[in-house]
Amino acid sequence: MVSTLISSISGTLRGVGADWVDVAVGGVTFRISVPDTSVNSIGRVGEPLRLHTSLQVREDSLILYGFLTEDERQTFDTLLNISGIGPRLALAMLARFSPQSLVQTVEEGDTKTLSAVPGIGRRTASRIVLELKGKLDLDFADGRGSAPDSELVDALTALGYGDNEAREALSRTASNGQSEEDRIRAALEYLAGE
Repeated sequence: MVSTLISSISGTLRGVGADWVDVAVGGVTFRISVPDTSVNSIGRVGEPLRLHTSLQVREDSLILYGFLTEDERQTFDTLLNISGIGPRLALAMLARFSPQSLVQTVEEGDTKTLSAVPGIGRRTASRIVLELKGKLDLDFADGRGSAPDSELVDALTALGYGDNEAREALSRTASNGQSEEDRIRAALEYLAGE
């Protein structure tokens, strides 16, 4: 179950482990699980730190996962929607792939590269490609996302299209100098042609 009750944490870095950090916020210290590749980029103990977070609520635990960028957090949450991918495996994927390289790997259908992540076999890699191909939020992954695009996504979802459908349609239509109305029209034409 994915929850956005705590979307970010800002505080002082108090401790660092192999795949976790302790962040002090107003007299409370949170232990936050992070991708092990992020630990070296976190900073030094005693320095201020802000992490984008995802709170995972399970029957027997509450675990906070932290990321240096919003793109990483969105990718983590997207991965959790795939059957068989839990938080630890999603973290392992983010330790191996940036959001941009994951999009590229999925779009190319490169199951061999996905299988290089410990815990992901050929079948799981194939399922990841099948479930995510064409559905990853390409706007955030390639850095093109912007507030106007968010408004266009909202307009398409108001017409009954899914969020991922809307983002894919907008990413497949050119945005160079087009008005918002023209982009909506092009996206609707793309969606009608599927």
